[in-house]
Amino acid sequence: MAGQGTPATALLTRQKIDFTIHSYEAAQQPQSYGEAAAAALGVDPGRVFKTLVATVDGRLTVGVVPVSGSLDLKALAAASGGKRAAMAEPAAAERATGYVTGGISPFGQRSRLPVVVDESALRWPTVYVSAGRRGLQLELAPEDLVRVTGATVGPIAA
Repeated sequence: MAGQGTPATALLTRQKIDFTIHSYEAAQQPQSYGEAAAAALGVDPGRVFKTLVATVDGRLTVGVVPVSGSLDLKALAAASGGKRAAMAEPAAAERATGYVTGGISPFGQRSRLPVVVDESALRWPTVYVSAGRRGLQLELAPEDLVRVTGATVGPIAA
């Protein structure tokens, strides 16, 4: 665990949440960081979730969806009680979360943003999300993901 601490792992440790850290060799410029993580870890891509930052009616909002799919912006807006959603600029996402693109974790973000988790997460005994660094994934119960982030759960994956 030494050298693998991130704001995400620190938060989960403080909250006494059971999690496992999985590290892997992160590709330099993959097409998809999440799919690269799933392949490197030998895990079903439907069980590995990416953390995407969007704007809903001008407010930054986090969508957590399987790496095997994409974020349905209309569904994210609806689940957030908004009307319009668009992907946030990467620089805005990095500033708000304190993480780099490809390593944004739903936990321990610099600014506490509203989070919506795709309902498919609840079908798995555990799910994988970024630990806050490329090449580092957290495995934990989906219920803990929802509870600790204060997330809304909805059908936001396309």
